[in-house]
Amino acid sequence: MSDQLNEFTGESVNNQADKDLLQLVSFVVGAEEYAIPILAVQEINRMMDITRVPQSPAFVEGVINLRGKVIPVVDLRKRFGMAIHENTGDERIIVVEVQGESEARVIGFTVDKVNRVLRIGSDIVEPAPNMASGADSEYVLGVGKLDEGLLILLSLDKLFSQRELELAATAAGNDTTAQAA
Repeated sequence: MSDQLNEFTGESVNNQADKDLLQLVSFVVGAEEYAIPILAVQEINRMMDITRVPQSPAFVEGVINLRGKVIPVVDLRKRFGMAIHENTGDERIIVVEVQGESEARVIGFTVDKVNRVLRIGSDIVEPAPNMASGADSEYVLGVGKLDEGLLILLSLDKLFSQRELELAATAAGNDTTAQAA
């Protein structure tokens, strides 16, 4: 389990207690609270106009222009097979870098609400159980037991397959493999 959680640990530090702390950004999709490593997050933005791209995969909401760079945006509700909901004003786009097979790709994904930045001990995280809930268990690294409930730790590398990253990049016009051909 500790090997899987390595992607959640921050830069190496001298204090062993700090090494065992996971630094996370938590967010809500549907009724569940999820978290990803804070170091993977480039920025968190309020919802903005998302330009739909014809013939892009169903889970790709479209693209955004972020300071001159076109970024594909994935709807996590669609990715998890959840129903679409009414906008509340709390929705955000989390921009992350996901390591593909050959290169890292910048991608955004929509969430219902960003909750908080937190640090939790790796000792309160249990391996992902077999489950049939919102997020497919293959994306889940573990479940953190917090006083106020459970926190599902997601693996960004598993959440988006290499093929899906390529499709999202193509939708954004950033596919270097297609450009090279």
